Amino acid sequence: MTAPLTPPPPPRDPSSPGGWQQPAAGYTAAVPHDAISDAAGGPPPGPYGAPSYGQDGPGMKAELREGAVVTVVVALLGALLGVLWWRLAPSVPLVGDVVDDGWVVYFKDSEGEQAIGVDGTFTLLALAFGLVSAVAVFLWRRRGGVPLVVGLALGGFLGSLLAWRIGVWLGPTENVIAHARAVGKGVTFSAPLKLGAKGAWLAWPLAALIVHLGLTALFGPREPDPYEKQPPQPKDPYGAPMA
Repeated sequence: MTAPLTPPPPPRDPSSPGGWQQPAAGYTAAVPHDAISDAAGGPPPGPYGAPSYGQDGPGMKAELREGAVVTVVVALLGALLGVLWWRLAPSVPLVGDVVDDGWVVYFKDSEGEQAIGVDGTFTLLALAFGLVSAVAVFLWRRRGGVPLVVGLALGGFLGSLLAWRIGVWLGPTENVIAHARAVGKGVTFSAPLKLGAKGAWLAWPLAALIVHLGLTALFGPREPDPYEKQPPQPKDPYGAPMA
């Protein structure tokens, strides 16, 4: 008995470098979907094959523009803070006297706490403005963003500086000697508005940052979890995923 003969292998094409035949004309190799998206310059697919653009909000230019708008609007609110500080801050009484043919000015009540009240009034008003501005910005743009937060903090600081200057400008004159001469010897007059604690300038931006970050963490939009379990895909009777 002899073994069955096996057919010889097909001849290789000598023109092919690896000995393999070139694909027939009209044949198109399968290309992965991710490669097509990358080559076309389009956005990468989302978790279910849908494009993932639009989930991160507008582009960086739009965010920078919004941050600049927030900075300007919040800073302009400092004018209102300055007016309220001028109206609500307690008055510090001064008295002028003549000593050796020269005018001197001193506190009428050396143990009074009116000067501390001036700083406290500015600080409390700044904290309130920080709270209101943070809530307003969050309601306008709930998604937040770095330019928006930076604009909020910078606008709060500039608004504090503007409020300080407007309050000093609206208050009594800073030339206390001339004021004492104008009212007369021994007559009580109000001291100019003076912010002794310069750290009060930071009350508005710090309050705005804390409140805005808290609102964003509690009520801001949530990003999809990349590790979230996806629903099972339907499969055909052979176990292959159905299109």
